Amino acid sequence: ERPDQAAAVVSRGGRPDLAAHALPRVRAPTLLVVGGADTQVIALNRSALAALRSEKELAIVPGATHLFEEPGALDEVAGLASRWFLRHLVSDRSASTS
Repeated sequence: ERPDQAAAVVSRGGRPDLAAHALPRVRAPTLLVVGGADTQVIALNRSALAALRSEKELAIVPGATHLFEEPGALDEVAGLASRWFLRHLVSDRSASTS
């Protein structure tokens, strides 16, 4: 195990249930992004959110299906991921160089 290997994580439409045993050990801030029309995966990600012990957030893209094929859906995911990484990677790097 390498708890400091990742500084931040974004999962888009992922299946965190497949790694359920490891979720409580994740230390990196984790953003779970799910399509609003992907009800089964929303439920799986809500369960994962409860298991995570790190900073965490669940973002649901309204109207998006599992593959985020709808117009603008992937743009929304990119924006969410970008803001998450800027918040957690850039601020972490700034703090470590001060």
